[in-house]
Amino acid sequence: MTIIQEQMNQFLASPAFGVVGASGNRHKFGNKVLRCYLQNGRTAIPVNPNETEIEGIPCAATISDLPPNVMSISMITPPAVTEKLVPLALEKGIRNIWMQPGAEHSGAVALCREKGINVISGGSCLLVVLGYHDH
Repeated sequence: MTIIQEQMNQFLASPAFGVVGASGNRHKFGNKVLRCYLQNGRTAIPVNPNETEIEGIPCAATISDLPPNVMSISMITPPAVTEKLVPLALEKGIRNIWMQPGAEHSGAVALCREKGINVISGGSCLLVVLGYHDH
C-alpha cells in the first residue's frame, strides 16, 4: 500500500467528517464533497458561517463548532482561507485534513506536517477516491 493510500485510509476512518467551505450551491465543489460523503453513507457536517443548513444538515459556523466525533475535515476553501483555518483545526484536535485541489496552501501543509497531522494535498480528490455521482 502506498503512503497516500495509508493516509486516505486513516482519513476515512473518522466516525464523522467536517466539510469546510460547504456550499448550498449544488454546482460548487463544496456541495459536491458534502453529497459525496452522504452518498457513501458517511456522517458529514457542513461548515459555513453564512448558512444555517445545507442539504438538510445543520451547519457548523466554524471548525470549533464541530462535534467531537469529527476527526477528519475536507477543506474546499481558497488557499488564503485554508491558511487561516488550519490553526483552528489543530486547536480543535482535528487529526486528518484533506485539502481538496485548489485549497492547498504550502504554509498550512507545512504546519500540519510539523504538528504530526495527517494532511492530504497535491491533487488527490475525495470525489474521485470515494466515487461521486451527480444526481
